[in-house]
Amino acid sequence: MIASRRLHFNFALDRALEHCATLKKPLVIFEALRIGYRWASDRIHRFVIDGMADNARVCAARGICYHPYVEPAVDADKGSLAALAERACIVVTDEFPCFFLPRMVESTGRRLGVALEAVDSNGLLPMRACPQAMGRAFDFRRFLQKELPKHLGELPAADPLGKVKQSTPLALPAKIPKKWPAAAEALLSGDPAHLKMLPIEHGVRPAELRGGHQNAKAHLQEFLEKKLPDYAEKRNEPELDVASGLSPYLHFGHLSVHEVFAELARREKWKPEKVSLRATGSREGWWNMSGNAESFLDELITWREVGYNFCAHRQDYDQYESLPDWAKKTLQEHAKDQREHVYSLEEFEAARTHDLLWNAAQRQLVEEGKIHNYLRMLWGKKILRWSKTPQEAAEIMIHLNNKYALDGRDPNSYSGIFWVLGRYDRPWAPVRPVFGSIRYMSSENTARKVSVKGYIRKYTPPPLMK
Repeated sequence: MIASRRLHFNFALDRALEHCATLKKPLVIFEALRIGYRWASDRIHRFVIDGMADNARVCAARGICYHPYVEPAVDADKGSLAALAERACIVVTDEFPCFFLPRMVESTGRRLGVALEAVDSNGLLPMRACPQAMGRAFDFRRFLQKELPKHLGELPAADPLGKVKQSTPLALPAKIPKKWPAAAEALLSGDPAHLKMLPIEHGVRPAELRGGHQNAKAHLQEFLEKKLPDYAEKRNEPELDVASGLSPYLHFGHLSVHEVFAELARREKWKPEKVSLRATGSREGWWNMSGNAESFLDELITWREVGYNFCAHRQDYDQYESLPDWAKKTLQEHAKDQREHVYSLEEFEAARTHDLLWNAAQRQLVEEGKIHNYLRMLWGKKILRWSKTPQEAAEIMIHLNNKYALDGRDPNSYSGIFWVLGRYDRPWAPVRPVFGSIRYMSSENTARKVSVKGYIRKYTPPPLMK
């Protein structure tokens, strides 16, 4: 498990169990957490380890051999998978098109002495169903409406381990737990002292939001019951917080988009035959669900999966050069425009700007590992406005988002960052300083559209007493 870190609605797990049945061999689940990658921190580790604890409990109850390994030092995991694979018939893993995972899977596949299969369990639309990277969300939505109906009946198993009959877990070869021991119970249970022993960034503290499939399911139920009824009308209101809050769970694979979709469809009493077969590219009316459900599905499927589509086809998904030509042209033409304010990375990170709303959004990111979805767009637009160059703005957004956001390092978050710079968008008039024809946003206009005073108060520290 490297991306779909769950035991439910997981095509990779389904595939592994198919091999077990065919070959009449037992299943071994190996879930490792490395430390030798950029932005490794207490926040990221705690969230992933919460999921490991959930997986350990389920596998222990089902008699499944599950080995959770948390790397104690850089490169300590080297050779672990190869050692496990010495007695394996086949290795099945997750396909994920982003961060260091594609390179890791490719390198591992060349080294192992058995076949390695990488299985796509990322979205409702298989990544290979679309032959190219789509430049606009409208085009991707229209393609979805043509292609997706044939895949809607192909959901992964809700509880694949429920049918597995293994009375006692398989015992691993002695050298595995000796050299790569399973994560300590104290670490899995959330003991901060054990987390502090790891050589990772301790300044980025764990967020209040906890990871794992059980917490993900609880958040999903709360959203569907309490927030979905207001979603279409109020999701852009920062003070009301009716967004789903599911993106961290989707990013780390603790929750599947298939499970979210299945539960929403059940509540809407929806069947695949209700889908409209007209591929108009419209945001509404295609699913034949309620307006709130359709608004949520456009975010969950169109806007989330267009990022996976781009990453699957473009290795430069995180590079400024991947922007559309019109965006690079207009940004270049205005690269030397006078900036009213220019801030350094350190000033951005510490929320030391003149803009109270932007500072509040940055503090929410640092403290909670998230920014309200609507303000996340403004957050990026102001970084573009206050950076020396658009290239520097991209680098700052990527660094701050990937360091602090629980859903950073993800195709969906790269979509949001590069949308700020013109990806998936079109030229806008009038032409403005710094932005050129890139879509413009300001704190003043945002405050006129949505209520932000309470949000600013919540994330602004009280003045120091003299």
